[in-house]
Amino acid sequence: MTVIDANRMHEIETRYPEYFHRSFRQRFGGLMILIATLLYSLYAVWFFDLPKLFAEAHWERVGIYLSQWVSYDVQPEFRIEDDGSIDIRYPRFSPLGDNPHPDWLVNNPDGSITVSVSGTSRSVTVSKNETIVTAHGVSVPVEVSSGAPKVVGPVPGWMTVYDDNVLADLGFAGNVSISVDRVKIRKRFIGWANFIFDTQSSFFDKPVGEVVSLIVSGPRIKPDQSNLSLAFDDIWNNSEWQHGDVWTKLFQTIVMAFLGTLLGSLTAFPLAFLAARNITPNRLLNQVLKRFFDFLRSVDMLIWALFLTRAFGPGPLAGSGAIFLTETGTLGKLYSEGLENIDNKPREGIKSTGAQTVLVHRYGIMPQIVPVFVSQTLYQWESNVRGATIIGAVGAGGIGLKLWEAMRTNANWENVAYMVILILIVVFIFDTASNALRHRLMGTKAH
Repeated sequence: MTVIDANRMHEIETRYPEYFHRSFRQRFGGLMILIATLLYSLYAVWFFDLPKLFAEAHWERVGIYLSQWVSYDVQPEFRIEDDGSIDIRYPRFSPLGDNPHPDWLVNNPDGSITVSVSGTSRSVTVSKNETIVTAHGVSVPVEVSSGAPKVVGPVPGWMTVYDDNVLADLGFAGNVSISVDRVKIRKRFIGWANFIFDTQSSFFDKPVGEVVSLIVSGPRIKPDQSNLSLAFDDIWNNSEWQHGDVWTKLFQTIVMAFLGTLLGSLTAFPLAFLAARNITPNRLLNQVLKRFFDFLRSVDMLIWALFLTRAFGPGPLAGSGAIFLTETGTLGKLYSEGLENIDNKPREGIKSTGAQTVLVHRYGIMPQIVPVFVSQTLYQWESNVRGATIIGAVGAGGIGLKLWEAMRTNANWENVAYMVILILIVVFIFDTASNALRHRLMGTKAH
């Protein structure tokens, strides 16, 4: 065991003061950061009033929206006429078409109608004087012959009684609304109704084998058009899903992102040479261009889109212009900073031979910056594919506007899911392609 005397200890402290005489920041910096983070978190909770926000949030709507993303419903309405007959009506744009005869609706010999909402465990039987709702293992009769519907017996928890209406919640399967003269049923199905052919198509409600047979070798449905062409037209012009319009708008979004990024990069490239201090030794010009880049990118793409839609009207031109302005500022800054960080030795070597300025830039600068510039541009293009969707919602065209229109109706959530999935696929493809190109240009392996 080695014993260090006082002189030796003093010598070590003198030689390494940073270890023995640490500053307040070094000793308590980590603790102060932790305390500051905790205080800021408490301030955020107070500022946003998070307890009240979470308490009053409509969490049940999350499940409703998600269920509507992956399902559709049919809403038959049973009107009880004065003579005791029951008239069945469907909404104008019912997924079942104009003259439906579903197998889950049965006409009984006594004149009543039984609707299977979810197999035999959840069903509704409608007759002249009463409606029987079967769910959760019990059958609850509701009399409809008097002035207001009346539940016979105890009211279960899944049934709500109002003055002129009784509402039975059957969970995901649907619900039933009962009044004196009518019963309205909402029956939910998993899937997307009429995704391929809508109710107006000649191929609607036909089995897959029959559709394939008609397309391949069947007689022409329309004498002047082949069945293959007719099937494509029916899919492309599907009135419910609007595949043609959705895909056209999606292509517009991709073109907006490409055109805006391309024009932005072409404009930013020469300006970056003028903004770089080591390339253009004019401090005034350097600062003016850099502040110009700051101005263009400090105004968000969404704001530029709002300005341009007012100037040129809604459409992809405004979207491309918004991306162009934003990318000129962003890429101009990235390009100029990249130029300021190059190795000047190759440049000085070529300049010493008496070469012209263009040749100095071509052989002394370009080999160093091209891979970096292309990588940055590809990343911005990939990012702008997502950004073009957002600015489309304010009228700049593309699928973003289509998505916003579907969300505003608060009824076409399956269409919203369809467009969101398409956007995710496009972003994934562009992200993968962009990463592969960047790694190839930079000479690194993609992981």
